[in-house]
Amino acid sequence: MSDRREAEVRRLLEAPPHPRVPEDLLPRAVARGGRRLRHARAVRRTGWLLLTAAGVAFVVWASAAEPWAPPPSGTTPVVEGF
Repeated sequence: MSDRREAEVRRLLEAPPHPRVPEDLLPRAVARGGRRLRHARAVRRTGWLLLTAAGVAFVVWASAAEPWAPPPSGTTPVVEGF
């Protein structure tokens, strides 16, 4: 069992080292994260703007069309008592 452990340790020690991390990785990651945040913020603002515009359009339509009022009748009621 110790031979297996020793072989595993030797394999790990003889393995090539991990690849080096590019030196400009951090600035690139920060810039990319900033772009993603700005993009998400723009999408969110556009969504709120469209939702607000749809709400205003609905209020204007509802105030002009008055959908809560009963529709006008097709015939006039019979007038009695004249």
